[in-house]
This record gives sequence, C-alpha cells and structure tokens, in this order.
Amino acid sequence: MKKEDSEKIDFRYNLKVYFDIVKKYKLMILVLILLIIVGESVGVLNKFLFKIVADRGAEFFSGELMRDGFVNSLLVVAAVFIVSVFLGSVSNWFYIHIINRIEGNSIADLKRKFFTYIIHLHYGFHTSNKTGSLISRLIRGGGAMERLTDVLVFNFIPLIFSVILVGGAIFYFDPVSAVVLLATIIVFIGYSVIIEEMQKKYSILANDSDDMEKGSISDIFTNIDSIKHFGKENRVKALYRKLSETTKLNAIKNWDFYNWMSSGQRFIIGIGTFFLIYFSINKFLDGNLTVGTLVFLYTSFIGLTGPLHMFVNGIRGFYRSMAEFQSLFKYGKIENEIKDRLNAKKLVIKRGAIEFRGLSFGYKNNLFSNFNLDIPEGKRIALVGHSGSGKTTLVRLLYRLYDVKKGEILIDGKNINEFQQESLRSELSIVPQECVLFDDTIYNNILFSNPNAKRGAVIKAMKSAQLYSIVNTFPNREKTIVGERGVKLSGGEKQRVSIARAILADKRVLVLDEPTSSLDSKTESEIQNALNILMKDRTTIIIAHRLSTIMNSDLIVVMEKGKIVQKGTHSQLIKKKGVYKELWELQKGGYIR
Repeated sequence: MKKEDSEKIDFRYNLKVYFDIVKKYKLMILVLILLIIVGESVGVLNKFLFKIVADRGAEFFSGELMRDGFVNSLLVVAAVFIVSVFLGSVSNWFYIHIINRIEGNSIADLKRKFFTYIIHLHYGFHTSNKTGSLISRLIRGGGAMERLTDVLVFNFIPLIFSVILVGGAIFYFDPVSAVVLLATIIVFIGYSVIIEEMQKKYSILANDSDDMEKGSISDIFTNIDSIKHFGKENRVKALYRKLSETTKLNAIKNWDFYNWMSSGQRFIIGIGTFFLIYFSINKFLDGNLTVGTLVFLYTSFIGLTGPLHMFVNGIRGFYRSMAEFQSLFKYGKIENEIKDRLNAKKLVIKRGAIEFRGLSFGYKNNLFSNFNLDIPEGKRIALVGHSGSGKTTLVRLLYRLYDVKKGEILIDGKNINEFQQESLRSELSIVPQECVLFDDTIYNNILFSNPNAKRGAVIKAMKSAQLYSIVNTFPNREKTIVGERGVKLSGGEKQRVSIARAILADKRVLVLDEPTSSLDSKTESEIQNALNILMKDRTTIIIAHRLSTIMNSDLIVVMEKGKIVQKGTHSQLIKKKGVYKELWELQKGGYIR
C-alpha cells in the first residue's frame, strides 16, 4: 500500500461495511433507542424536579407558601423522583444487556467475515503480507467494531436526544439561554471535528507502524532458530529498537492532538457558561426568572457538558475506529485473482490422469511457453532440474494457487478451471519439503487431512508412515503437543506426520515436494519405505533434488528454464549425454549443486 493511500480513510465504504453487519440487529437497536429516550427523559425530569423544589422553597421562605403546602410539594416530588429512579435503573439494565449482545455478536460477525475473506484470498496475497500484521488488523478491527458501537449508543445518540429535550426545555423558559446553548454546542463540536480531521492521518500512520512492528515481531520469533544459530540477537534488537522508535514517535504525534482538543474544549465551555449565567442572572435580577428556573438553566447547561465531552470523545473514537477499519477493510477491496466459474462443480478424481496442455505462465517474465506434459494414471513421474526450472511452479499451477495465462491443465480429461478450486485441492494430497504443523496433538495434525476418519484409520496411517512405534515412546503418545510449526519434533518425525496425513487423506493424486531433502541418509531410507507404501497405485508427481529418491520412477522429466530438456527412466537417462547425466555425476546420490 502506497503511503499516500494509507493517509486516506474511505468513510463511505467503512460505514457501509459496519452497517451491513449491525443491520441484522435492527430490532435490538430500535429497543436501545427507546431506552435511551427514557434515560434522557428521566435526566431532564430530575432537573425539573429540583426546579420545583427551589421555587417552592423560595415561596415558603418568603411566606407565599404554607408549610403544609411546601411539605406536600416535596412529597410529590419525592414520589416522582423515586419512580424516575426506578425507571432509569430498569432501562439502564436492559440498555447494557442489549448493547452487550449487539457488540458481542457484531464483533464476532466482523472477525468471521474478514477471516473468511482473507483465508480465501489467492496464494499471492498470503505470500506478500506479514502474518503478524494480518492478525493485528483482524483483532483490532474487532475492537474498532465495539468502539464505534459504543460511540453511537453512548456518545452520539444520547447527545442528540439530550439536546432536543434539554434545549426544548431551556427554550421554553428562556430563549436567549437556548441560543447560548446552541452556539456553544456548534462551536464545541465544530472545533473538535477540525482537530480530529487534522489528527486522522497521524492515527493511520500510528496504526501502520504498529502493524509493521507486530508483523516484524512475529517474523523474528518465527525465525528464532536462525537468530540463535548465527548469534544475531544484538542485530535483531537494534532492528526492533528502530521499529519501536518509529511506532513511538508516530503514537506521540497522534496523542499530542489531545492537548489542543482538551484545552480548546475547556475554553469553549467556560465562555458558554459565562454568557449563560450573564444573561440569566440579568433576567433574574429584573424579576423575569425564578430562582428555580435559574437553577434549572444552569444545571441543564452544565449537565450537557458531560454528553458534549462524551460526544467529542465519541468523535475521537469514531475517527480511530475508521482508521482501524481502514487497515482491515482494505482487504475487502482486494479482488481474488483465483475465481471459480459460475456454477462450478465439485471435482471427484477417479483415475488421476493429468495433462499440462499448451501452458503459458510466468510471475514477471514468462517461465512456461506452450508447455506440454502427460502424466498417465497410477504412474510415478519425477520432475528434476536446477532451482528456477519451474518444478514447484508446475505444482502450484496444478493446485490452482495461480491460474495459467494460456493453455489448460486437465485431470481425467477435464479442465481444472471448470471445478471449485477448493474441491480440486481437496482431491490432491501432498507431502511438502518442510512439514509445518499446527500447535496441536500429533493425532489431530494427522486427522486434519480427513476429519471424518475413525481412530483406527489414523493409527493405521501412523503405522504405514512408520510413526506409530516412535510415538509410543512419547509420554503422551499420539496426544503429544507438537509445538508451534511442529518445533518439538525432529525433521524425520515431522515428515512421518506429513506422510501419515497424506496416507489418511487417501487421494488418487499425490505430490511429493522434495520430502526427504533435509533428512539424513538413515532417516531418508526409513521415510522412503513409508513413501513407497503411500505411492502405491497413485498418480505421483515427485519433485526431487536427491536423484537417489527417484531412481524407480516410471518417468523422469528433466526441466530447465520452464522447458522439458530430457525425458526417460533413470537407466535410460544416465546413458545419454545431457543435464540428467551431469547431475547424476555431480551428486551420485547426494544433492544437486
């Protein structure tokens, strides 16, 4: 995101998303507004009751009202006050009860909405956005949802009804005081909006730097092994110090606007209070206002300063919520590059024959141009070549993590673009080079590929992957928690979990993406036995740097810069001059150099 874009808030879009979420609770919101009216009415009524007490007290002390009449007036006022207190308390209980449910539901709705949208976005999006920043923005978006709802129901709506009720009452008793009140409100809110408008760009900058800091923290802790192995703690600390310094400076710039806000507001309220007292006192001295009315005017005006400050705090909360929505809601504008066709069907692979026909594709420059490859059902096909030759890209295209520019990929003679992309991926199985596990039990990590599988099937998959005997040596056996990304398991143990997961998935098409390249020879040999079980009767695509792992493949495809330069079996290719023989001579069972 460009810097100039990050300084703009799309209020219309953000509010549309917000109201789309809360509109399903419109009945509860209507009840909430009625309760607010009751609460504000009770507040005005209580001030009017004190006016009555003050006026009747003045009449009593001046001798215009007898003691019994004064006492009776006080009893009526007390009765009305008790009823108003009861109504206010009951309405407040329901008010809080309803707002808690609106906020709880809407926060969950928002987080689910964007979690769902983000998780479905194309692979390229996830490779170019930091996980920590995504987490930060998603959680903070939920907080912004709560804050904006609080702003509306605690700050904005109560002030509107308070101004209507109190302003109407003040106008009834003294129109001049009502004009002073209106002028004070307009200047107060206008000044506050101007300050908030000046502040909003710094709010977004503060959020962006906070997101960058959190994203970097996540990246640092994810790569803690590398930091420790290379002894780069001090370098990482220096980098973090720089990031946190930027976050600090942007936060301070943002917070400094509160000084101007607070001081200006105090000055405006002070001037408004002065003029209200000045005009009302003159009328009182002229005998045009009673002491009770004077008390009512002053207490009503001062009583409005609380909602006014809450309103302005609400404006601040509104802008802050909009800034935080902006960071999250921008993802909703990202168009998914991989789209299902209208009425796309679910794919069920019965045979597993694969054909890459006339492919053209590249990230920046074209890698494949009119690329063709047939993979018969049930055969083991190995893809070999130096890094950058297109092996992994071919698998990503098969998975529709990217769409081809030209040509088509067929499974059992059907174009994969005709089917739902998730159903396509669910029909494929993979053992990746690096098995990244969930921070859960070994059992649940295996079950992930087939959640409906019975326990017996999971145990059988573990045995086939030669994992069961190892797991039985752990204190908690298959209930052992593997740690974040599987950090508590060795490389070989993680790969066995990955193989067991693939066995349990039981799919006709299998991809082995350098599954043993990071293992020692003994572990590789043990894993290879498990892989042989897994590959039986399946269409298998093997990406390998270790040529020793693909010697028994039905066909070896040698690739270079997106082109097929050789094809054949191992015994055929080592007899011919070319890339494969050169690679074999270089490693003789090791890695490609």
